[in-house]
Amino acid sequence: MRHLSFLAVLAGCLVCALWLEPVLRVGVLRQWRRLALAIAPVAVVFVAWDVAAIAAGHWWYDPAQILGLRLPGGLPLEELLFFLVVPLCAILGYEAVRTSLPRVRAVLARSRRGR
Repeated sequence: MRHLSFLAVLAGCLVCALWLEPVLRVGVLRQWRRLALAIAPVAVVFVAWDVAAIAAGHWWYDPAQILGLRLPGGLPLEELLFFLVVPLCAILGYEAVRTSLPRVRAVLARSRRGR
C-alpha cells in the first residue's frame, strides 16, 4: 500500500478542494480552457525542471512510495499529476474565497445593522 502514498496525498487534495465547485458555485471547472491556460504553462516549466534535476542526479523519488510508472525523462506519473492537481486545488480555493467574501461581508453588515 505504501506505493500509493503519493497518489493518496493528491486524492486528499482533490477531495478537500473539489467540493467547493458545486457547493460554492465557483465556476472554475466550467471554464476549462481558462483553467488549462493558467495551469499548463507553469506545469510545463516545472516538469522540465524536474526532468532536468532527475537527469542531473539532483532529484529522485522513493520507489516505495510511487506506482513506478515513469514518463520519458524518468518523471513519475504522480509528479506530473502533482503539477496539475495542486494548482487546480489552489485556484479552486482562491475562487471560493473570492466568490464567498462578498456574501460574508453582506451577512456581517446586516448583522451589525440589526444591533
